[in-house]
Amino acid sequence: MNVNGERTFDAPRDTVWRVLNDPAAMAKVMPGVEAFDVHDDRKWTAHVKIPLGLGGLKMKVDMEKVEEREPEFAKMAIKGAGVGAMLNMETSFDLADNGGTCAMKWAAEVKIAGPVGSMGQRVLQPIVNQQVEQVLSALDAQVQEAQKQ
Repeated sequence: MNVNGERTFDAPRDTVWRVLNDPAAMAKVMPGVEAFDVHDDRKWTAHVKIPLGLGGLKMKVDMEKVEEREPEFAKMAIKGAGVGAMLNMETSFDLADNGGTCAMKWAAEVKIAGPVGSMGQRVLQPIVNQQVEQVLSALDAQVQEAQKQ
């Protein structure tokens, strides 16, 4: 499943870059984070409970920054495992100055295996879209908070 989009932040590109590359800020952006461990500036692990319908899926999610061109581009490889699902995701973003604001183009390729993955794209797509919107809104809040500092 591929998802992508654009978002404009009312902040300079350097601020958005700083938030996107701050593990503590990213922990606040991800839905359902129960624990977050920073291994180094390129590798993080999150323990999350992803909301799925009536219940939630607990996963251990390993994230690794695999490419970056500061302050405009980064790509991450994300692998998650939990009871009933395995997640593989590659996500990237491009940032551009836009006259005092920052334009972000983002894309993610999401692969879910196991019983949860067998629900099919028709069932999973609305859930993924909802999670993406929550992440982007939380990211916007973190960017605004970073501007105050």
